[in-house]
Amino acid sequence: MMNNEKGFVGFEYMEVSAKHWMESLYVDSYENFGWEFEGEAARESAGGQVTLKFKRDRKLRNKAELTRLQRQFEACAQEIETLERSRTTTASIAAFTIGLAGTVLLGGAMFAYLHGLLPLMVISAVPGFLGWIAPYFCYQRLRQKREQRIAPLIEQKNDEIYSVCERGCRLLST
Repeated sequence: MMNNEKGFVGFEYMEVSAKHWMESLYVDSYENFGWEFEGEAARESAGGQVTLKFKRDRKLRNKAELTRLQRQFEACAQEIETLERSRTTTASIAAFTIGLAGTVLLGGAMFAYLHGLLPLMVISAVPGFLGWIAPYFCYQRLRQKREQRIAPLIEQKNDEIYSVCERGCRLLST
């Protein structure tokens, strides 16, 4: 590409893979490190991933500092993704465990019924059915508690990202 004022401009290119819900954050933030958004290279529907294409001038001033700030941004964005994934992990494990215990109890109740042990069948069936009903409520409650705990952490990481992007923008304008 030719630039009439400066002459030849060489570009370096980069592709970034991100979750589709983080796409706007990546596009907006990378501009503060000298990158221009060129578009999407690919969108993977199964994993919710999108590949974003960027370019920037190879002879950018303060390039080393911008790259350092970019890495700091990428680390913060990765931590946000990890925190978002952790919203449901513990809740899912607890719900699956309770459901599995309920299934085992119902299996035991069935074997007790087949052997004619009706009191044992009732004693096993009642908690077994509760083990099938309780996971939903357990999941909802644990997920809600986790969301309340990580919301301030995510907000803190977003503030850190904005601070890093602001410093990058200032470096570009100098």
